[in-house]
Amino acid sequence: MNRQEIDALVKQMNVDTATGPVDERVQQVVVRLLGDLFQAIEDLDISQSELWKGLEYFTDAGQANELGLLAAGLGLEHYLDLRADEADAKAGITGGTPRTIEGPLYVAGAPETVSFARMDDGSEEGKIPTLIIEGTVTDTHGNLVEGAKVEIWHANSLGNYSFFDKSQSDFNLRRSIITDSDGQYTALTTMPVGYGCPPEGTTQFVLDKLGRHGNRPSHVHYFVSAPGYRKLTTQFNIEGDQYLWDDFAFATREGLVATAVDVTDEAEIAKRGLKGPFKYIQFDIELVKEKTDAPSTEVDRRRASA
Repeated sequence: MNRQEIDALVKQMNVDTATGPVDERVQQVVVRLLGDLFQAIEDLDISQSELWKGLEYFTDAGQANELGLLAAGLGLEHYLDLRADEADAKAGITGGTPRTIEGPLYVAGAPETVSFARMDDGSEEGKIPTLIIEGTVTDTHGNLVEGAKVEIWHANSLGNYSFFDKSQSDFNLRRSIITDSDGQYTALTTMPVGYGCPPEGTTQFVLDKLGRHGNRPSHVHYFVSAPGYRKLTTQFNIEGDQYLWDDFAFATREGLVATAVDVTDEAEIAKRGLKGPFKYIQFDIELVKEKTDAPSTEVDRRRASA
């Protein structure tokens, strides 16, 4: 079948059959995607068995709650970031800390404090290096932003996230920190490690077929928001990780690589109230002021909450 025949068939089945109110946007998207899918079946000579195996795969991935992971692994989420960058540029929006993917592991409702938060529950104390993350939130002109909400989350020493990993306490390694009058935030936490997709999971199954690994470098996620500013979704990846520029989720971007510095000075250790050496990362954030008629940075998607 040629494209004209395909488009006519899709219209006949999904437009001309309407007998009640129509969501025109849904109809528009369905018609386009079906037309493209039918064309791909023609071009690639996809068999019925292959098609049904594909549908079975999406059923399994949905039941495993891995579709969000798959979106990152196939580059869909990174593509949306690049597309958003282009939309910002067309709207005259420049500067600010780069955006990068949210990923599928955010949980709403983390405890909120002002200026400082300890993120870990102490269960890994002595087993993994202590990390202090510190930074200042400013606008693109260097003005301090007081009252910005800095939401931070990351994995534990096994590469697992609380809530999804039921062995961890509620909101372990998840906090919301409100910047102080100096625009500063400080998080006392543990050094995150990279992780891989579940080896027997549906995402790794596809990656194996593509000859790709499913590993992420050590990283820390952020949401940063403040009244009058565009919400920032970002993360930093940590220098020295073997997957820093080979992130299966394509989240590493220039400007989002952080260096963990070893601090051994006894006076600095005592100042921080710690018992021994620690790692230190400075991650400053630059927010862009909201602009009328600019593309929204809020993404309406289903997220976990606790």
